[in-house]
Amino acid sequence: MSVPADTFTVDSLTYVNGNTMTITLPELETRLWAAANALRGPVEPADFKTYVFPMLFWKWISDTYTWERNQAVAEYGPDVDPEVEADFHRFTVPDGTHWDQVTKATSNLGAKINTALGRIQQANPDTLAGIFGDASWGNKDRLPEHALVNLISAFDGLVLNPDEVTHDMLGQAYEYLLKNFADQSGVKAGEFFTPRQVVKLLVRLLDPQPGESVYDPACGTGGMLVETINTVREDGGDTRTLRLYGQEVNLTTSAIARMNLFLHDIEDFKIARGDTLRQPALRNPDGSLSQFDVVIANPPFSLTNWGHETWASDPRAFCGVPPAGFGDWAWIQHMLASTSRDRGRVGVVMPHGVLFRQAEAAIRTCIVKQDMLEAVIVLAPNLFYSTTIPACLLLFRADKSTEDAGHVLFVDAASLYERGRNQNQLSDQNVDDVLKAFGQRGEAQQVRSRVVPLAEILANGCDLNPGRYLERAEDEVPSVEEALAEYSIAREVRVDTDAHLQAVLSAYGTK
Repeated sequence: MSVPADTFTVDSLTYVNGNTMTITLPELETRLWAAANALRGPVEPADFKTYVFPMLFWKWISDTYTWERNQAVAEYGPDVDPEVEADFHRFTVPDGTHWDQVTKATSNLGAKINTALGRIQQANPDTLAGIFGDASWGNKDRLPEHALVNLISAFDGLVLNPDEVTHDMLGQAYEYLLKNFADQSGVKAGEFFTPRQVVKLLVRLLDPQPGESVYDPACGTGGMLVETINTVREDGGDTRTLRLYGQEVNLTTSAIARMNLFLHDIEDFKIARGDTLRQPALRNPDGSLSQFDVVIANPPFSLTNWGHETWASDPRAFCGVPPAGFGDWAWIQHMLASTSRDRGRVGVVMPHGVLFRQAEAAIRTCIVKQDMLEAVIVLAPNLFYSTTIPACLLLFRADKSTEDAGHVLFVDAASLYERGRNQNQLSDQNVDDVLKAFGQRGEAQQVRSRVVPLAEILANGCDLNPGRYLERAEDEVPSVEEALAEYSIAREVRVDTDAHLQAVLSAYGTK
């Protein structure tokens, strides 16, 4: 095959007459990861996302702006009226702020980038305010100029317009970066990233439908909201009718979430920045909490500084004020208070302690008695970046069927995982097995599960530890991982029981 004139290849990308040909997903992922690695050394891996995602987003809107202008020129000619051209643009990129205009600067490059990104945000106040986060581009101590130049060079060879990179491909590449950043960040990754198979499982369990509103009060980088869109699309539903909402306390992370949704071609969303437990931002005109059809989250486990001091008078504390040292049931009560009473569903990732800690027994009993708890699903250990202990999924439903009313499904999925290098993972088959157990309501044979009457749970003091309700077959020998997980849970129960006993003895003046 003959090679066209002026054709050359750099880093597996083919250029023809100076223009890149359509890039494949693996090539795009490789180039984006190379951009991140351009920062390695002077920048900590945990901080890569602070710089790489704004650069990616800026390059995308710049290239797309040029592409949109070419569309306008193709239709109306080179002298197209500016007002007519404006209809072609999704975002405004003021003159002097385009990637190609700024990145060729030979001095004070960081300061000029800072100014350009600020002007773009100001020109798009309703959509892009704060979208680029709080990176200090001009701070050469944090981001030396040579590292910034390397980062720009890595993006220069990419053309990120709709002809070269589809929204699906860009979204997948963004997720690839998030996963790699999480792997590089270790335990810190738990602050912004939930393993995608866990997200997929939780979204599938909640079964979002076209036309519904979906809310994540601890949305991180937006993975649960993006997976909601993917799930509805895979099921053949119209994703344009979904309404997505989230709140996130961290400025950089909330900005990454907004970029994530834009790059996935999602427009009908609102991501608020702020402390959800102290200042929930999504409210009705009368000041009451907004309510949603689906509420989903993986909030920080067992927060100690979560706003306990203000909850005594908070209407969300409808079942009581959680202890100052554990914010878990504050998150759950917030989510239930934000749920539509007609068809609302809640799905939340929680540490095992919420199932049995004595300090939260009264809250647990109150919520169980309301008969909205639908299922308790125990996951395998070491699935998350922030902890090696097994977590669980709690599912709530406002409109339980007549058959499910007065019962709770317990599912033990602790043995479902694939061993990874640093942490375990859920496979597609694992996800399907849990979904099957959930759908069959205790009849599945591959996964231990049982539908338990509320009366039995109440008789156990509303202890939701699955070990109380699920028996292991006599000939079933647990794996080492399962045994360690069960030991971890039993130890946590013992520590909690000892603490409760000491509190009781102290109350009676006994030591």
